[in-house]
Amino acid sequence: MIPVVSDSCAHVLAEFDCLDPLLSALRLDSGRIKCTCVSVSRKWLALGTSAGGLHLIQREGWKQRLILTHKEGSITQVACCPHDEDFIAVATSQGLVVVWELHVERRGRPERACASWEHRGQTVTSLCWDTATLRVFAGDVGGKVSCVRAGSSKLGKGSAFVIFPVQTITTADSRVVQLGCVDGHLVISSLSRCYLCDTEREKFWRVGNKERDGEFGECFLLQGQRGQPGVPPPLLYCARPGSRVWEASFSGEVLSTHQFKQLLACPPLPLISYRNEPHFNSTKTSPQSLAFPRLLQFGDQNLLTWTDSAIYIFTPHSGQVLLWTEVKDVMDIAVFRNELFCLHDDGRLSHLSLLSPERCVERLMKRENWTLAATACCMFQHAVIASRARKSLPTDRLEQLKVQLNPASQQQLIGQLEEVISKLELLDSACSSRRSSISSHESFNVLDCGIYRVISRRGSQSDDDTNSIATQTALEEERLKEFSFTDEQVENDSQSVRGESDRSDLGLQFLPLSFRPKPPRALQAVRDSVSSFMKKTTEKINTLQMNSDLWPRPDLREGVQGEATALPDEGEHEANDEQMSSESELQELRVATQTATSQIQDPTVLLDPVGLGEVLGEWALVLERVLGPEDPGRPRDTDNHGTDEKEKTLENDGVLSSVSCCIVVPSESLLAPPTDPDESSTFTEDDFGESSPCFTAPVRSPFTPFTNPVELIQLFSPKPLPPDLHADLSQLACLYLELGCPGTWGRDGEGVCAFLRRYFFLLDQERVRNMCTLRYSQQPDVRKSYMAGMMEFTQASKVVEVIQKGDLLKSLRSLRELQPWNAPLLLSHLYRLYEKHGEVAVRAYPQFYPTILPSDITAMALPNHFLPYLDNLVQSRSEQQRLSFLGSLLRPDTLRQDWLELALSHDAPQRADTLTPDGRPRWRSHFFSWGYGRLLSLLIRLPADLTSKQKMLETCRSHGYWMGYLYLCRELQQRVEAFSAICRLDDMTLLEDSDGIVPQTLDEWVLLLQLSQQISSNADEAPPTSTLQRSSNGSGSGDDSGSPDLSNGSGERSVRVSPENIALRLVRVFGPDRALATLQECGIQMDLSPRSTLVCDLLRMTEKRQRALIQTMLERCDRFLWSQHA
Repeated sequence: MIPVVSDSCAHVLAEFDCLDPLLSALRLDSGRIKCTCVSVSRKWLALGTSAGGLHLIQREGWKQRLILTHKEGSITQVACCPHDEDFIAVATSQGLVVVWELHVERRGRPERACASWEHRGQTVTSLCWDTATLRVFAGDVGGKVSCVRAGSSKLGKGSAFVIFPVQTITTADSRVVQLGCVDGHLVISSLSRCYLCDTEREKFWRVGNKERDGEFGECFLLQGQRGQPGVPPPLLYCARPGSRVWEASFSGEVLSTHQFKQLLACPPLPLISYRNEPHFNSTKTSPQSLAFPRLLQFGDQNLLTWTDSAIYIFTPHSGQVLLWTEVKDVMDIAVFRNELFCLHDDGRLSHLSLLSPERCVERLMKRENWTLAATACCMFQHAVIASRARKSLPTDRLEQLKVQLNPASQQQLIGQLEEVISKLELLDSACSSRRSSISSHESFNVLDCGIYRVISRRGSQSDDDTNSIATQTALEEERLKEFSFTDEQVENDSQSVRGESDRSDLGLQFLPLSFRPKPPRALQAVRDSVSSFMKKTTEKINTLQMNSDLWPRPDLREGVQGEATALPDEGEHEANDEQMSSESELQELRVATQTATSQIQDPTVLLDPVGLGEVLGEWALVLERVLGPEDPGRPRDTDNHGTDEKEKTLENDGVLSSVSCCIVVPSESLLAPPTDPDESSTFTEDDFGESSPCFTAPVRSPFTPFTNPVELIQLFSPKPLPPDLHADLSQLACLYLELGCPGTWGRDGEGVCAFLRRYFFLLDQERVRNMCTLRYSQQPDVRKSYMAGMMEFTQASKVVEVIQKGDLLKSLRSLRELQPWNAPLLLSHLYRLYEKHGEVAVRAYPQFYPTILPSDITAMALPNHFLPYLDNLVQSRSEQQRLSFLGSLLRPDTLRQDWLELALSHDAPQRADTLTPDGRPRWRSHFFSWGYGRLLSLLIRLPADLTSKQKMLETCRSHGYWMGYLYLCRELQQRVEAFSAICRLDDMTLLEDSDGIVPQTLDEWVLLLQLSQQISSNADEAPPTSTLQRSSNGSGSGDDSGSPDLSNGSGERSVRVSPENIALRLVRVFGPDRALATLQECGIQMDLSPRSTLVCDLLRMTEKRQRALIQTMLERCDRFLWSQHA
């Protein structure tokens, strides 16, 4: 039973759109690059990333338009200009504040209008635009607040070349929490208090006298449109401890204090979201004493704030809580009008909307999210029952919603929705009918010819009526564009309804609207739409003819009456003979099935694959004879010439064309990688649903020979099968397929495919899917045949229509609405989606795990498309769970090596950049970045046996993945090989980091020193001088020049592995005297530089002082102990 919310709840937060595919397309869902901040305006959605990129997404269609890169660190703050969409401000982690001018209207390149290093070395915590000018205010953790003014060519000739100085406004007593500015009045919220600043007159006021300690936000609340006469100045709201908010005037004087602690004892409203089913607990909670870290104006009269676990919306004018909703892991929120974009701690982005419950239900129904719409209807009954809701939710729309629910599994929801419908209040105004949709029967009637006759009501001409009629007219104009017919069709239609239309046109009245100059055009569109629907329905009915035995076909020609009367008797005899033959065949099949089932129950047969195959082979012969197709190559008997002619006549008349037991599928159309995103394999069969298929077919159709090679998928039984017989046949057919179809079928896998296609209607779809993964993993043709049948089986689903439209977001939302998922049906839709969108679609498939497994994606997608899926799937788990989760995916264990080689072969540096011609490490090549480095790191850290570890070690060495090679060397105790690789990589950090290998004994240090001398003395292995002097900041993707492009400038910070540096490290570990003595014993001659000699001397002095200090401490301890003893 769905609980009902109270009547005072007039608004709700709802999530309609899923932005996960957008983040996936931007590669912001992988964990390597995360979204750090968000801002929104009328046109743009701006996302700052940890890699220093700023993604600008056009909100209309959610299309990415621009990427602005910054080398000055990650993006910490972003703010869109509220009065000019062409400007946007960002702040980086290094303290740089940049104002970008986008030049979108002039189609120019974006450029930096101005930049400020006023906050260098400090983290900018807040950005704010002035509402009147192109000024940006920035505040940092040190309390400094600065102002940057941007020049623009829009301000006049030469204004773009003027550089305005950066102005420091003030330095607060603590970290800046939030900034707000309206008409030159800047409000600054720090950890202790709020300040109001008039930036024009340079005056400051403190807001209130009491201090606070912590993060508390503030904002201005505009009262009406700015710039209009008579509009009062905005009010200032400042958060206080204990769920309180100060209301202050525009001059900073505190007017009142709003207390929300007791009001927040109300239960939280559920978030209406496609992600999970909403739940409401009507039990009141305890009062909440909260600190509101930010305050934002939301809509016209509301304040929005949030904590890490909930979102709160207040109406300060009435002092009430509009609503509060539990939302987890909230990091940042950006608002525009009644929409908010919520950024979570894990980088996920949510798009929420504040609206009335009836509008929420209407939008859910438009998206065909029927279950969630019905749940919202029952939960917010008071809003749906009210008469005002009939504008957006007419009674017939709610009836349609009830029809869309599943009576088997949603009976309780349907009953509760019927109670709501029975309580609906009707509109009492005379103009209510025109406000509803065209489906309302009060505003029009339908003539016999199909024309809609609109009834004008002259007594109501309100603005709402005008807007409603304008909207309806626009819909009719779009329908006119959608339906286009040939001249012959329009002429025929006009002739068929000429008499009726002539009479109806006399009484047809059009609304006298100024924006509708040609009313007959819209009505003609409606008429054409209805005419087209009737014609298509008639054609559909004609194609669904019944069996010819049930339809008498009298010959109306003169002179053949006697022959016409004799035909029905012949048809009856033929029908009786065919029925008796069919019953005897089914009885034979039943006996064979029962015999095979009883023999299989014998353990000696069941455990013997050869004997089991013989039993099932004999049963398969009977199955082929009864339910198998007729031999298409068998010549027809000459005595049946009349029968052939009869069948030909019936086929021409459309009777045999209605056969639904055989589907023609081209053999080359499935499982091919998508070459064109606009091309996809689509089919035109409309008679199949996603529910269980019927087991009967109206006509038995022979297998007709085709000129092109085709595969025949048998979706339905050619004969009516009783349910019990069908269940027994299904079990035996699946077992026969698992054994590889022994006997006449099993010929190099072709027989398996033929059996699967011919008896698809008998097979369990989930069981066959598992067979394709385990039993027939090395025979892709079996999976192709299986997927061909599944895609035809689901062709009539509404999801297919959405997928074929090419909208990825809507397609994924439609798939999520199918929950609980059926794996075979969902897999067929994912195949279609992959054929349509390619890699972008596969990146969003981790959300369907564990229903869809990586083995399914491996068989579906190309290797370079499977890797992003696997990477996103692993990164969707927490850091602590990723290693164990990846290990659970390795079934069998051989996948570890396959995935390792796959990840090393894609989005990887060139081998010429990481390996020398003789297969050794190239200098500093471990600094290259690997596209799937996180996945590689997890794969090599997984537990494995010795043979697998050695194989992975050789694979990493052959591909030049040296960080993995060193880790495996340490695991396998191959320390000599590791030291040799480190010397050639020439990076001392590999001897001290957690991922490096540190020499444990003096002998290992000596060996390392000898290897370093040997490599340094070899001119072929020594690094080039030009490379040593170069400091690069490339991406790490390497070229064929032979010199690596070090990523992030790591090469200039690392220390070379030279004999002198190793000797100094040895001196630090074992002491100067012992280290140098050991080197002399081993015959290693070292010419230390003056710097190294000085280091050795300093270490000797340090050792002497340490020994002296220790000796002094011991003597003092000894004297103290003797004194206590005495």
